[in-house]
Amino acid sequence: GKNEYDLLVIGGGSGGLACAKEAAQFGRKVAVLDYVEPSPQGTAWGLGGTCVNVGCIPKKLMHQAALLGSALKDAQHYGWNISQPVHHTWSVMAQGVQNYVKSLNWGHRVQLQEKKVKYFNIKGSFSDPHTVRGLTKAGKETVVTADNIVIATGGRPKYPMHVAGALEYGITSDDLFWLKESPGKTLTPFVLNVSLECAGFLTGIGLDTTVMMRSVPLRGKICFTIQQQMASLVTEHMESYGTKFLKRCFPTKVEKLKSNRLQVTWKNADLNTEETDSFNTVMWAVGRAPDTKTLNLETIGVKTNSETGKIIVDASEATSVPHIYAIGDITEGRPELTPTAIAAGKLLAQRLFGQSSELMDYDNVPTTVFTPLEYGCVGLSEEAAVQRHGSDNIEVYHAYYKPLEFTVAERDVTQCYMKMVCLREREQRILGLHFIGPNAGEVIQGFALGIKCGATYPQMMKTVGIHPTCAEEVTKLHITKRSGLDATVTGC
Repeated sequence: GKNEYDLLVIGGGSGGLACAKEAAQFGRKVAVLDYVEPSPQGTAWGLGGTCVNVGCIPKKLMHQAALLGSALKDAQHYGWNISQPVHHTWSVMAQGVQNYVKSLNWGHRVQLQEKKVKYFNIKGSFSDPHTVRGLTKAGKETVVTADNIVIATGGRPKYPMHVAGALEYGITSDDLFWLKESPGKTLTPFVLNVSLECAGFLTGIGLDTTVMMRSVPLRGKICFTIQQQMASLVTEHMESYGTKFLKRCFPTKVEKLKSNRLQVTWKNADLNTEETDSFNTVMWAVGRAPDTKTLNLETIGVKTNSETGKIIVDASEATSVPHIYAIGDITEGRPELTPTAIAAGKLLAQRLFGQSSELMDYDNVPTTVFTPLEYGCVGLSEEAAVQRHGSDNIEVYHAYYKPLEFTVAERDVTQCYMKMVCLREREQRILGLHFIGPNAGEVIQGFALGIKCGATYPQMMKTVGIHPTCAEEVTKLHITKRSGLDATVTGC
């Protein structure tokens, strides 16, 4: 009756691998079960999860490719003699990115082997609370039993099934990063982080790119963090950068023409008209669904949110079934971010096997949207701060600024902006910091530590900035302040 493993992790993404490797450090017998279901277009990948294969890593590398294109334009203003026109070759970039991702896939397998973690490349489902069954690619059944089980299967992109032809002819981010040839003229309907980020780097490498947005940008990802005013500035910059936007529009049909181009029909809500255009690629970005369908959770009693499908957990990542836990994007109410999944996985393993009682702290987690002009933030949005504390108790410091590196190149600085949201009481604790500009992620990462430690506005003003940097401007936000909410859209 003894189970074979002390811990079984279902899902080989960032959180699951971190949990498994940490548990192995305590000398426990650990197994990881992972299987990648090919996308509707047939794209599949190796061990490492969304971040490594079809998320953060390839996205940041292609974002870098676009930044280099912008730097080539700037270089002429700084005296570099560069022949025009410059041309980008998608296949060269894609090969480099994909080769690096494959090296990470191999690295994860080697690490599991070194730490004596058993890896099963099978798609499994629960047959009882301690047992998972699955089939290998060859059709052989494998049964794995464990004292403790962690579900870390993450999510997969959704398709708008109400749009005719969406599934047959569209792709998602699961496919984009593995294309061997250029996607060409691209339409990405619905505006979440991934759609703006992908549209940004596609524009940056010279492709004709259109974003279709039915309502406000950046909805739904991390609603208490994302600031709608800042999101609007991001899209304004992208428009000036060359990305086209179809606002207040929603697609109704996708058809394949004889030329193999895709004809998209959409409704313009403002004009109440039907419009069409043809594209080489349509990339859907309508959100992600938790990857739980085949796990058989209802049979063993693991409770999920009926609306989102995500697993309900408590502060210790425990589900409704003793000894079954869940971490990462699969869990209800958690930010869909790689670093939080990794940290939660490690802490869970330490509580299970290392006599620790430390819980994951999900407050003041920094993040960045890697659009052409990056948007980084930590803490609460202004909307969320007002919702929690009331508008009379909030003080906001904000300023536009001019990055020095933009001056000689005569770049548009209209949307370079920052905002600090504070409590109005005498201490003026910082509730949120929002920054739009170059290297926003690097800027916010530094300030995140201070805000995590309870930094106040007076302390920030006593901080000496590094001159001349964009980050320095944050320490000079005494220039202007205001009270009240000025965002064009409130709430999430």
